[in-house]
Order: sequence, then structure tokens, then C-alpha cells
Amino acid sequence: MKSFRTEIENPLVEKDIIELEKKIRQFKGGEVDEEKFRSLRLARGVYGQRQPGVQMVRIKLPYGKVTSNQLLRIADVADEYSTGRLHITTRQDIQIHYVDLERTPELWAQLERDEVTLREACGNTVRNVTASETAGIDVNEPFDVSPYAQAVFEYFLRNPIGQEMGRKFKVSFSASDEDTGLSYMHDLGFIAKVKNGERGFKVMLGGGLGSQPRHADELYSFLATDKIIPMMEGVIRVFDRYGERKSRAKARMKFLLKDVGLESFKQLLEEEQEAIPQEIYPIYFETYPKVKVTEVETPTVSIDDNEEFEQWKSTNLVPQKQKGYVAIGIKVLLGDFYTDKARKLARLVQEYAAGEIRLSLRQNILIPYVKEELVPFFYQELKKLDFAEPGYNKALDITACPGTDTCNLGIASSTGIAAELEKVIKAEYPKYINNPDVVIKISGCMNACGQHNMANIGFQGMSIRTKDKLVAPALQVLLGGGNFGNGSGRFADKVVKIPSKRGPQALRLILDDFDANGNGASFADYYWEKGEHYFYEFLKPLTDVDNLTPNDFIDWGNEEKYKKEIGIGECAGVIVDLVATLFFESQEKIENAEDALKNKKWAASIYYSYQSIVNSAKALLTSEKVKTNTHASIIRDFDRLYVESGKIDITGGFGNLALQLNRNKPSEEFAKKYVEDAKSVLERLEAFRKLELEHV
Repeated sequence: MKSFRTEIENPLVEKDIIELEKKIRQFKGGEVDEEKFRSLRLARGVYGQRQPGVQMVRIKLPYGKVTSNQLLRIADVADEYSTGRLHITTRQDIQIHYVDLERTPELWAQLERDEVTLREACGNTVRNVTASETAGIDVNEPFDVSPYAQAVFEYFLRNPIGQEMGRKFKVSFSASDEDTGLSYMHDLGFIAKVKNGERGFKVMLGGGLGSQPRHADELYSFLATDKIIPMMEGVIRVFDRYGERKSRAKARMKFLLKDVGLESFKQLLEEEQEAIPQEIYPIYFETYPKVKVTEVETPTVSIDDNEEFEQWKSTNLVPQKQKGYVAIGIKVLLGDFYTDKARKLARLVQEYAAGEIRLSLRQNILIPYVKEELVPFFYQELKKLDFAEPGYNKALDITACPGTDTCNLGIASSTGIAAELEKVIKAEYPKYINNPDVVIKISGCMNACGQHNMANIGFQGMSIRTKDKLVAPALQVLLGGGNFGNGSGRFADKVVKIPSKRGPQALRLILDDFDANGNGASFADYYWEKGEHYFYEFLKPLTDVDNLTPNDFIDWGNEEKYKKEIGIGECAGVIVDLVATLFFESQEKIENAEDALKNKKWAASIYYSYQSIVNSAKALLTSEKVKTNTHASIIRDFDRLYVESGKIDITGGFGNLALQLNRNKPSEEFAKKYVEDAKSVLERLEAFRKLELEHV
């Protein structure tokens, strides 16, 4: 087996990468089922692409922080293994495309040389922890949330409680009440607060986008910082046990919270407290790495076009709370840039700033800690890279997911229409280059990776059918969404569906009416004052499909006639329900539990044992074609069908045995006993299954 020791020092990382390489060989050799392999590779950031035979690799960058050395490493990897294009996501990750599956282990090993990981960037895991890109410099922040986001990232990375949930789990940190981390649309959202001199967070629970967006509930108005990790562990444990596992459409936290209600969820959370390793988990923000700004002489600069320079400064400079410094925003069109620019940018911030950048939720780049006297120099250098376009975080700055460019689920082109709408704003509505109020976002499908349903003006990729059964690319127009701060937001209304080629005209009609009738109100207030029907009426003529031209059947950025092609989504991989496979997985979890015991990680060992016990029960229920939608239902139905019926004798009941984990403090003694229970359950259930098969 190939060794990656020359690239990395961390034995856990090395084990991870070797395991991926091993599973790829087994998959290629037909030894591992495709669904099982999909689950494993997704949890390691390797995602199937729309184009056959190649992968998208998602690089996990907690709260969007990237050092110069890390960016240089990512650029090297993208050139060696991909096409040299880097794509910034709306979760502050970087994606590279067209990667050969068999080269992903060595790619990962190269990244880890600068402590960059792929682990849990995709799959049914705790995804990248996001945060306000201004964390640490925000003039309104009560404190820097970066150390807390980092601590959450580190604690839940490879943590067994978050490896095989029903769906993904998303977490955000907002630096201030402006809630630029968008807490209200996350599974867990944290907003920085100070109460009686103590640091803490307002905690929002159960938000989400997708086809059925849900506004998060307030779980705590204030939770001290040393309690956020134990609280989050409890939330994930509850989600893991009671969350839907069969129907992907219902498998997010928002649906569990909607079903059980906030008060019942709090009760379930309370019942998990005994199992959580620590009641408090201090996060020592004092040890978080201090910023070091390079001391340099100010280069002499001659600005050619002062008016252009002033325009750029008015939109792209972000104030810092640190005196004498500003941050510079770089508007990155569609979140795409190339490795040649990445290298030059990395060296620029290394030599003249603090040696780091932040990737933003709007797919942009922020350079913090630029000395005010260096702003003209930075402008000059960024202009050489085509990184000095005005409009950072303004109406011109449109967010879009990759859509049909590379994503399996893309229905219509999001990048193509985004580029076209930016052209319209530049040419016809130049004042919107300075407008921070109108937020435009585009997604290629209902999954909302472009966050279209929380935008002031949103577009969702769809298809439309004519009377002659011809199919054309289309856009759902959504209006009225917005972020109002402190955990409050509003989701946009679906107003009309129009052919994609009419997207620019829809934008013109909307902006013209806003200019004429907005009366100085924010776009969100203007929309809600007028009402959905008002907008439907003046956009309705664009919905007519009886007069489509041949051009309407060609999507933006394409030359060929549109053809609706939707692949299998991989936003959350599932594990195939084959009985033998499930028993095999139970044995693997027991081995993981024993490894954790050797390393004195009692809580991890206990959770692996719990997973093995439930998985073994799931195997028998699967053989009887019983629904296994949640861990809670597996435990309940196994008791009903096997124990209470007398088929299998388990003293005290299966539920009592399985749920020992939340009645005992994590300890060496209990961890050792529980792994033996897991072994016994697996052995007995496999024997029962064997007898069943012999009597068929």
C-alpha cells in the first residue's frame, strides 16, 4: 500500500488518506459497493461531477481563513491535479474540478503539508464552519469569533457523533448583530454577545434553505462561550438519533425541529447531557494566533485615473477596528479565479499585509490589515490582476452556484445568467455599483447553494414546457428576502417562472419600478409594502411561452439547444441497506471503538459502540423490509419485533441496552463494558440471521 508519510506527520490524517486510497482500489476492483464508497469519499471531500469520470474536490477552509502559504499550496495542487481554476463557494470553501479519482489521496496529502483538509467537506457530516469574513476586524463586533469557530471546527473534525448522520449539518458564527454569518438559515447559528462582561452567543437552531426554507428558532438568547461545544454535541446527538435517514427531502435538522417542536427538542437535548464528556468546554481565545503585519516602506505610486480610484475606494474598502488599517474587498466574478492570480495575491499579502485572506459568503476575497497608506499601492497591484473592479458586496456583486457547469443537480445555467445580469447593471444601472441594499443571488436548482431564496432578488434554475412539449431553460423569480440582523430574516416569495433568456428583462422591470416607486425604502420594505401580486402583474407578460424564439431554447453560456439532464445528487451520500454490508459495518465500528479505547478516548469509543449496536439491529430490520428511517425508530421497532415477540432474548430490552450511552458518564469502565455489549449484540444477531437463512 502506498505510504503518505513523506507528505504528512499527523498519524490520524495519514490513516485517513491511506483508507481513502485503499477504498478506491477496492471500489475499482468491485469489492466495495458504489453507494458505500460514495458515502466514504464524500466525507473526504470528493464529490461526483456532472461530467463522467472526473471529480470535484472541495477544500475545507474553516471560516474562510487562508494563509499565504496555504493559498500557494492550493494553487500548486490545482495546477497539478486539476485545471488551475479555483472556485469560492458560499460556504467559504474552495472547489477544484475535473480531478481523477485515483489521484485524490495524493492530492489530499499534498494539501495537508500546509494543514489544509478535505475531511468532512461533503457528505452527512458537520460541514465547513462559516463566519463573518470581518471577524477580528469588525468595528461593531463585541469580540473576535474566530477562536470559537476554530475550536468548533477542531472538536467536531473526525468526531464519531457527526460522521454518519441522516444529512449534512451547517454551523455559522456572526461577528455582530448585523448577522453577516446568516445565523437564521443555519442548523446552528451563533451571534456574538456580551452579557455582564461575559462573552457568549445568541444561539439559533433549525434554519435552512432548499425548496422549503425555514427560519431558525432562538434556542438561547445568551449562552456562555464555554458551553457552546457541549451544547452543540448534544444537538448533534439528538439529530443523529431522531433525524430522518431514508427520505433525503426530510432529513435536515429543520424538519426534525418542525416535527417535534422546540420545547420537545429541548427535552431531548436535556436527556443527552449525561453522555456528553464535559459540562463546560473552555475556549482560550488568548492563545489564538496573533496577527503579525509585515513592516515595509510605502512604495511610491502614481494613480492614472483618480476618479476610478475614488470609485473603487468607495465600494471596496472595509473599515477596521484596528487604528491605521483597512480591509480591501476583492469582487471575484462568480467566485472563480485562477492559480496565476492566486499566487501573486498570496505573495502580495505576505509581503505587505498580515499574510492571510478571508473568503466570503458572497464568493469574494477580503484582505485584512492593510495599512491605510498602502491603499494606493494595493489598488495598483490588484488592478494588474484584474482584481480592482468596484462593487464589493454591492448590487453588482451577484452570487451564483456552479449550476449546469459542473453540478449533477443543475437544471439551468446560474453562472451564465449571473454574468449577463452583471453586464446589465454595469451598462444600464451604474448607480447600483454603489448600492449595498439590493442583494441578487442565483441557484441552478432548488437546493439553494446560491442562496437565492434569502436574496432581495433571487433566481432559481428550472425548466419550462411549451404546449408542443418542447423544453426550454427557465428561471423562477423570487423577491423580498432579506437579512434584518440579530437572527432575524425573511425568505423570498416565488413570484413568477420565466424563460431564462428573459432574466435580464425581468431585472430591468424590477429595478425600474424600484427606482420609480421605492421612495427611499430598502428593497425588502419596498417589496413587502407593494405585495407579491403587484410584482406578479408587471412580470406576468414575461411568462408567456407561446411566442418563444429558437434563442429561448439555448441556455446562457451555451451554444447547443437546451436539454434537461439531472444526475444523482451527492449533497449527502447514503449507505446501502444490504444486510451483510450492515453487519460488516457494525464490525468496523467495533474496531473503531477498540482503537478509541487504546487512545483513552472514552466518549468516542462509546459512540462507536452505540453506532454498532444500532447498525446491527438495522441489519435484521432491513432483512424484514421494516422502515429504518431514524435511530430512534430502529431501537423501538427492534424491541417490538424481536425482543417483545420472544424471538431474541435481551434482558431489560434492546432499547435499555442501546441507550446506556445517555445514562452513563463517559468513563473507561463504561466504555469497556459497552464495547463488549456491542460485540455480543453483533454476534447474537448474526447468528440469528444465519439460522433464518438456513430455514428458508
